[in-house]
Amino acid sequence: MREKQPRVARRTFLAGAGVVAAAGAAAALTARGPALPTPAAATPDVTPSDSEGYRVTEHILKYYRTTLV
Repeated sequence: MREKQPRVARRTFLAGAGVVAAAGAAAALTARGPALPTPAAATPDVTPSDSEGYRVTEHILKYYRTTLV
């Protein structure tokens, strides 16, 4: 007696196609290389202030430089 081979379910096929598409998109994005930052977005305007609010210090500027994509 021959055993029937199970058919691939439609959901499994679509899930597999989604995984392949996501992997292809990720490969395409990483193949382009890193993006270069624009000079205008490199650092915020630094104005010293004696107020008690937000202050842009050297530590903050270093953080901003590390978050550039």
